[in-house]
Amino acid sequence: MRILLIVDGANVVGSVPDGWWRDRRGAAERLRDRLVPLAGDGLPGAGVPGPVETLLVVEGRARGVESVPGVRVESAPGSGDDLIAELARGAGDRPCVVVTADRELRRRVEAYGARCVGPRTVRQLPDERR
Repeated sequence: MRILLIVDGANVVGSVPDGWWRDRRGAAERLRDRLVPLAGDGLPGAGVPGPVETLLVVEGRARGVESVPGVRVESAPGSGDDLIAELARGAGDRPCVVVTADRELRRRVEAYGARCVGPRTVRQLPDERR
């Protein structure tokens, strides 16, 4: 059973002040593209072996970002945190890892058995993996 890797797009994009606020959709698309190799490789440095099912949750002005092979994108109709918690709950017995630094979201998804890792695990991928 493949691990479900859920990425809190707003939290990961917002973790680095690189001007993302000028083009939220573009920032989400760049993150999505950086996540593609994770489908096969996982995040070995964070103890998440591949292959994984990678799911990027976007919200607000980043809604409408398209999925690509290896990364499914879900646009939250409201709160991204609520959708992420719902997805973690729906994972059931399947291993689930959520990428976020949001403490309240971490508490919520850990109550459903998900494990959490911080945004650095995907922001600081080696250049050859980007």
